[in-house]
Amino acid sequence: MEDLRFIMQYIKRHKWHYAAGIVTLFVVDFANLYIPRITGAVTDGLSDHTMDWSGVKNCLLGLLLLGLTLAVGRFLWRYFLFGSARKIEKELRNDMFAHLEKMSVDYFNENKTGDLMTRFTSDLNAIRMAIGMAVISAFDATVMTVMVIGQMMVYVNVKLTLLALIPMVVICVGTVYYGKVIHARYMERQEAVSDLTDYVQESFSGIRVIKAFVREQAQLKAFTKANEKTREKNLSLVRLQAVVMPLLEVFIGISSLVTLIYGGYLAIVGEITLGRFVAFHQYVNMLVWPMLACGEAINTFAQGGASIKRVRAVMEEEPGVRDLLSEEEKSSGQQGAGRGKSAALAKDRLEAETRRGKQPSLTGQITFSHLTYTHRGALQPDLRDVCLEIPAGTTLAVIGRTGSGKSTLVNLMLRLYNTDQGMILLDGRDINSIPLKELRRQIAYVPQDNFLFSDTLKANIAFGVEGQDMDRIVAATKAACIHDSIMEFPDKYDTMVGERGVTLSGGQKQRSSIARALMKDAPILILDDALSAVDTDTEEQLLRNLQENRRGKTTILIAHRISTIQHADVILVLEEGRAEEVGNHTRLMEQKGIYYEMFEKQQLEAAMGEQRAALHREYQDEPHLSEQEAGNMPPAGVDQEPGRAVKPQGQEICREGSGSEEGGITQHVSEKDRATGKEAE
Repeated sequence: MEDLRFIMQYIKRHKWHYAAGIVTLFVVDFANLYIPRITGAVTDGLSDHTMDWSGVKNCLLGLLLLGLTLAVGRFLWRYFLFGSARKIEKELRNDMFAHLEKMSVDYFNENKTGDLMTRFTSDLNAIRMAIGMAVISAFDATVMTVMVIGQMMVYVNVKLTLLALIPMVVICVGTVYYGKVIHARYMERQEAVSDLTDYVQESFSGIRVIKAFVREQAQLKAFTKANEKTREKNLSLVRLQAVVMPLLEVFIGISSLVTLIYGGYLAIVGEITLGRFVAFHQYVNMLVWPMLACGEAINTFAQGGASIKRVRAVMEEEPGVRDLLSEEEKSSGQQGAGRGKSAALAKDRLEAETRRGKQPSLTGQITFSHLTYTHRGALQPDLRDVCLEIPAGTTLAVIGRTGSGKSTLVNLMLRLYNTDQGMILLDGRDINSIPLKELRRQIAYVPQDNFLFSDTLKANIAFGVEGQDMDRIVAATKAACIHDSIMEFPDKYDTMVGERGVTLSGGQKQRSSIARALMKDAPILILDDALSAVDTDTEEQLLRNLQENRRGKTTILIAHRISTIQHADVILVLEEGRAEEVGNHTRLMEQKGIYYEMFEKQQLEAAMGEQRAALHREYQDEPHLSEQEAGNMPPAGVDQEPGRAVKPQGQEICREGSGSEEGGITQHVSEKDRATGKEAE
């Protein structure tokens, strides 16, 4: 019943088209009933010599008018019913896409892409057939059968009609079991198709990895196995259909045989006329389509019902992250229609704000208050009691080992996941109280994967704003140090980047993503390891551009290289989800803690890399010196005493910080401190 209620809300939107289609279909079926009667009358008239040529012409004219009525009627019911089914399919697809856009990241982590794609394609196609062709078949089978049987009884003979209907009763009983089996087997088939689609999509997305590891044959073997499973599920469904449809024709043939034997006997003994015998035989033939249509309707309804269940499962899934209702909206909802009405009020409020062009007055002040978060299914928290206050206009750098919670921190700021009340504040407002659209409109984000759409570079860079202002696009690409590279492409800004930006290098994708974020010009900019694929010279230039473009705005940098973040106003060092150290570069170096160890290690690695490069050049110039002998020389720029490395030349921004609180570290950077730091630069 839930599945029926779900699809009925869409059918009701087109109820008048459905009503017009069904009325037209009824007229067609009713007109069909007169064809056997006319042929029977002509047969009796000619056999009894009671009909002249004028009578025959009148009957032919009647048949012609009936044929014209049938042609127009069949066009109209196809237009109304099939057209409505197509419209409902489009509406379902739009609604499902819009609903999935609201779903949280966790939903897509737990559901396969291929399965969702199958629901958008074959499942919606099955639903369209169920609310289109199956409705027609079911109505036609029911109405035509009732009207034909009534004509057979009234116009011909009751006993002959009852004998001819015995096989039809067997068909009706068998369809009950048939529908249940079809439903179960179709569900299994759709699951197999979903698995196969997901495997193909994943394989093509990772084709470079497959080729790099020479796993083509292994992937083909796994694909063949999944394909074989799909074939078996399809054959299981087809075998049942292959058995049932011929059985229908057998029972219909039995009914025709009974008609010929017993009806012929009644005509011979004179109980019915020859014309009525001919008409009865035509009526029996007219029952062939309703019986076949009955089988098709049950088959299609069963498949459509399974698909409705799968689509409804998606549509009724609640978003894990959504806007919270205000107390006024909650009160209105309780006094009215409950949750549905209050949700509608919240939606109307947000849409009204959008239409008015209302922009929130976020300045970029960020507060983390004992922030703790555990991913679904994780045994340990990803973040533990993080406390930090960042004034507006500050550059915050986040550094830490892999898995320390850096990306989780910024994902919580974007509300890709839910946090408890009061743990994250923006301009003093709880992040949970800020509408999602309002929040994300004020944050520009460059994720780790640097996703680009299969579109032009121009469209990708302008993705986060309305329109494609070339002056702003060029300014953003120059700030991201990608403009010169774009101008070297044959099509320049109209270059198609391919799926996921496959035609660009890693550094070009990162810089294009940064340009997209700068184009948005939001109060808060988040760069999640967004400079890992660019060389050091480009990195330095890009950081200088960011410092100039982001003056007075909050910027969050996540990186593994200390050279990327050492000039930040505040550096947060995460260790196993905890804020182990907070301060600027100078203060953290003085503490000689985790940050100091990471800095020393990276300096040593850089020096060793320079030494290896120098030795390689020296070995090429002096072949008599072996690489092993050259390896005994100390690294360039490194003292003989172990653990001491020469620090890089450059400016440092010094900040004073407060102490720690119980359960976490709280760092507050004052406006005066930041001003002093800017002067020092």
